[in-house]
Amino acid sequence: MSDYDLNGNGVIDPEEKAMMLEDRRMRIEDDNAQRDQSRKMIWWVLAGMLGYPFFVIISSYLGLDAASDILGSMATIYFPATSLILGAFFGANAYQAKKD
Repeated sequence: MSDYDLNGNGVIDPEEKAMMLEDRRMRIEDDNAQRDQSRKMIWWVLAGMLGYPFFVIISSYLGLDAASDILGSMATIYFPATSLILGAFFGANAYQAKKD
């Protein structure tokens, strides 16, 4: 609370209180935005991981055998890469939360 006592008189003045409340409001908004972004990332990764096999099936169904072969061979890299990106993101967030 002493961080907001700018003039050092030991009392939180109305201007300092307004600044403190604005700071808290901004922190809450930032936390909410971070949670929303995490949620969006999870959904996009999930959609990509679930949708990827359908691209292989659709390309095979449309007679694009070369495309389905390429997509099938890329799967060995695609799934671990998306999992690593997601894991690194959440690992960094957990480290930062523990650090704070």
